[in-house]
Formats: sequence, structure tokens, C-alpha cells
Amino acid sequence: MPTAAVHNLEGKQVSTMELATAVFGIEPNINVVREAVNRQLARRRQGTAATQTKGMLTHSDKKPWKQKHTGHARAGSKNSPLWRGGGTIFGPVPHAFGGDINRKTLRLALFSCLSSYAKDNELIVLDTIDFSEPKTKQVTALINSLKLEGKRVLFITDVTNVNLALSARNLPAVDVINCDNLNTFDLTTHDVLVATQAAVKRIEETYA
Repeated sequence: MPTAAVHNLEGKQVSTMELATAVFGIEPNINVVREAVNRQLARRRQGTAATQTKGMLTHSDKKPWKQKHTGHARAGSKNSPLWRGGGTIFGPVPHAFGGDINRKTLRLALFSCLSSYAKDNELIVLDTIDFSEPKTKQVTALINSLKLEGKRVLFITDVTNVNLALSARNLPAVDVINCDNLNTFDLTTHDVLVATQAAVKRIEETYA
């Protein structure tokens, strides 16, 4: 069973905790992670690109000139896709991208990411994160005490921690999410996970 060291806000180790093997101890599946990330990014697309076909235009339906003896090519409507300002053939239409991904695959992707962090010792557990007020220097001091300078850090809390989120929002390499918003994309775009004990337990209770 994998374990993780538990630190306090001063960066000192105070204990260790066992991690659920089903969540933090599996063999990472890179292909499933790639699929989950691609689906998530695709579903962020607006999908509103559209063009007008010949039937959607409001030009006159009058024939531009008679059929024969003009020296011009035959033409029946200014709406023709052959004309400048005419309709578009096979243009984009609004639609949803990404599609669905089944729950089993999505969970495997999450477990693969979490297990990879645990295996590489990039998962740091804190006993608690309790800031009395939002101050950026508190997060900076915490990152320095954990020796995480220069790394992209993702804080994971069990519930929304307003003071932590406000304290970290001015730091470009630091993000904060709670367990309800845990997703594969955020897990793959950071170097280190810093989670509270309560967050780890809630993740295990939810998925294990």
C-alpha cells in the first residue's frame, strides 16, 4: 500500500498516512489519460462556427442575365456558391465537440494521474490549510517551506477554501481546486500536487 508523508504549514513532516491502492497505487495508463484530456479540451470548444448555404442568403432570385448570347457563363442566381458573396458549400455548422466518455474510463484516467504523482513522490499531504485571511505571502511562504519554488503547484482541498484561493490567485504557477472539481486536465498540467488530509480521504471515499 502506498504511503505519503504529512506536513504542516511550516513544511515539517508530522506523520505519514496510507493511501488507497485502488486510487493512488495503480499502473498509470497513458493512453486513457490522453483520451480523457482530449475529450475535456474538445468539450471546451464553443462549437458555434457557422456559414450560410445558398438557401439561407437573401439575394434576389432573378436570373442575372439571359441564358444565351451574352458571352458570359450561364448563371441562374446570385446565391450560387460560384459567385462572390454566394453561399458556402459544406461549411461548418454548429455542433458539440468531444462527446461523452464513460465513467470507468474517466476514473481510470484520474487514478492514473494520482498514482503517477504518488509514485514519483510529487504528492504532498498537509495536515490542514487554514489561513485566517487571504495573503499571497502566506502561499509563497508555504511553497518555499515545501521547497517547491519554480514548480507548477496544484492545491487540492476537500471543500472550497476561499482564503487559499484568494491568496494564490496572483501566483501564475499555482492553482487551487476542490475534490468536486478534480479533473484529468488540471492533474496533467502541474508538477506537484499539494492536498490536505481531508481531501485525500474524501477522494478515497468517493472513488475507492
